[in-house]
Amino acid sequence: MPWTYILPAAVVVLYLLVELKTSRPDGTLVRMQPFRRIMQYLMPTRNESVVYFEAYVDATALLAYLEKAKVKFEANVTHATVAASGIALSATPRMNQFVIGRRLYHRKGKWLTFSMKRQKLSREAKIGTVKLEFLDGETFPQWCARVNAGINVERSGKKTSGDKELDLFNLLPRPFLRTTAWAINQLNYYNLLPGDFIKDDPMHTSLFIANLGSLDMAPGFHHLYEYGTCPLFIMFGKIEPAPMVVDGRVEVRPRLHMRFSYDERIDDGLNARFGIEKIREVLHDPEKWLGGLADDGSDAFPMWPPGEAHDAALPGAEA
Repeated sequence: MPWTYILPAAVVVLYLLVELKTSRPDGTLVRMQPFRRIMQYLMPTRNESVVYFEAYVDATALLAYLEKAKVKFEANVTHATVAASGIALSATPRMNQFVIGRRLYHRKGKWLTFSMKRQKLSREAKIGTVKLEFLDGETFPQWCARVNAGINVERSGKKTSGDKELDLFNLLPRPFLRTTAWAINQLNYYNLLPGDFIKDDPMHTSLFIANLGSLDMAPGFHHLYEYGTCPLFIMFGKIEPAPMVVDGRVEVRPRLHMRFSYDERIDDGLNARFGIEKIREVLHDPEKWLGGLADDGSDAFPMWPPGEAHDAALPGAEA
């Protein structure tokens, strides 16, 4: 058979093999309902599929809790909000999904990415990101230790692997940079992106969290990145006094403002609401959900799944 026939046939076979590949290192294929499958074609990008929500938390108990937790294991609002997001993701596993190549996948592992300024309140400071896996069975003090380790690396002044990759890409002329970005997106679309690349990339994550309160700012409604596989973005604002209804009365309380952006193609709005309510529940009563304040360590229970150790550590459990 002449090469004029073999080469096109080989190209067609190779394309079909790539097109039919459904396995990925970071996710398991989910069988979609017909309506949700059509959504992938009617709304093929994240930012035309984005839905926005906002919510508020009475932060009275949170501030009291963090005042003690800061002394014991260096916890602050960022540690608590990211942990609450991990608990919410665990409680609503259908939100831990993503769309790529017009297919729906359940993510392997619960990965949380959060951003920060590498130097506090510095306009010139670069933005740093930390990506961590939220592990079942981990206590809040253990979580804080891992978060602090990641923050220390970002603020150490040393170049991280991400910095080195960006420096390398920025050396490329614009046409090559554009081609490289296109190639990465195509490899991702056809499930050919290596697992090592995905694991270290902050935008291949279950959700992205930005705590603007640390910058004394209110939260915005953030767009979703088309790059990567992140379907959820949460912004937390600064805690400030605001009127809230408490037991039928209007009182001025410290209030935490949250805004959410999520890809509607991964699941319906009702399930998203359950996730948002879980975040509010955790931050409204952090001592119950996060613990770790007892001197004898008796309330250092796993954040997820909640079980007998969690229940036994609650106030009044002995009665």
